[in-house]
Amino acid sequence: MNVMYFAWVRERIGVPQESVETEAATVNDLIAELSSREERYAAAFADTSALRVALDQELSDFGASLVGVREVAFFPPMTGG
Repeated sequence: MNVMYFAWVRERIGVPQESVETEAATVNDLIAELSSREERYAAAFADTSALRVALDQELSDFGASLVGVREVAFFPPMTGG
């Protein structure tokens, strides 16, 4: 699946997107898997309350299933302005 990172998440991880082979069943499982890769991922996902996730371009939650999902995007909450 394609995993995309935006704003400070991208800055911490160092790439805007990557293709990931995973057995993760949920978004939380994917986060745990990515966090165990390297310190930069662990730092980016240290506080998930400061993150939002979209699955195939639809806002979702961290307990959501990844079955059939082609794209996961992580980004900070949006603010008005």
